[in-house]
Amino acid sequence: MIDQHQLRNLLGHLVEIDSVNPSLVPGARGESAIAEFLSGWLRANRISPEVHEVAPGRPNVVARIGGQSGEETDALLIVAHLDTVGAGDMPDPFTPREEGGRLYGRGALDIKCGVAAMCAAAAAVVRDAIPLRKSLRIAAVVDEECNSLGTQSLCRQVRAECAVVMEPTALKLCVAHKGYAWLEVVTRGRSAHGSLPSVGRDAIRYMGRVLGSLDALEHKLATLPPHPLLGNASLHASLISGGHEVSSYPLECRLEYERRTLPGESDAQVLGEANELLRGLERRDSEFSATARLISSRPPYEISRHAPVALAAAEAIREVIGDTEFCGMGFWTDTALLHAAGIPGVVFGPRGEGLHGADEYVDLESAAACAEVLRRLILSQCA
Repeated sequence: MIDQHQLRNLLGHLVEIDSVNPSLVPGARGESAIAEFLSGWLRANRISPEVHEVAPGRPNVVARIGGQSGEETDALLIVAHLDTVGAGDMPDPFTPREEGGRLYGRGALDIKCGVAAMCAAAAAVVRDAIPLRKSLRIAAVVDEECNSLGTQSLCRQVRAECAVVMEPTALKLCVAHKGYAWLEVVTRGRSAHGSLPSVGRDAIRYMGRVLGSLDALEHKLATLPPHPLLGNASLHASLISGGHEVSSYPLECRLEYERRTLPGESDAQVLGEANELLRGLERRDSEFSATARLISSRPPYEISRHAPVALAAAEAIREVIGDTEFCGMGFWTDTALLHAAGIPGVVFGPRGEGLHGADEYVDLESAAACAEVLRRLILSQCA
């Protein structure tokens, strides 16, 4: 069984360590200190970690347990990320506070509780001297909150039959999540003195037409048949800039927007959608000029609830909780990267509230239940 005191103690220490992602907050500490602590904790619990520097001062901590010598493919991979978003307006973000069965602090829910549950489950297997015929690999990775450099590196180094990605799912089994595409639209006007309306063309007002068309597009997306777990695709305008002085017609206006995507939607489809929107505006006004390009994207993900890893995880959840609820998530996860590397996976984690907010907390009872689910899944897949 899981040592709940050990689990809570580990989680508290992890929250105490500032591991804010420096790609999000320039000058932040990053993951080196937390990786060093976690490596020491694993060694103290008879688990031998490997530290792989993904970027300067940003190491993954990876450990392989059990299996046969020379075995190239792990039976199970469990992944959780070490980095957090910035502290924002959270008071005392790195002072863990336990109250009413909850532990508060930056990263407590996202997802240091998952790191702790993963490690406590592995430690319980080692402590109980349970031989694992097939190998388990646990990985605490960097940079999930920004570019997923840690998981991208991990995918180049390991092979596994299946995976669990730790994210806060309220003990539900997540088998689908949305993707996203970031697009940039640039409208072009004609610069001129503000007193010359016959000469000037207003790029910012042209962008107003684009925004109106995006409203219509989102309405259309909302009326399409929803995905059974993920609902509808969506979009929002994120950043806008244009013009150079009040007295002149603006030559250019730039908009960046995010389009949340569903399984089956591709980058080409989303970019084509944007280009068709602009072509429609051009047909209405021959002087309208705009271009669209894809800035960045991550794919959506879906796995059958009847896939072997989903069935095994669902059984472990039923054994601990009594029932399994399947769900989808609006946010993106590293599971899509693992899938692209040939590793099917599910998403699972404790319950709590306040993701990225001032009152982030994890429910400690759910963290213990999560760890026990992982322990049982390890036994079913590896022992």
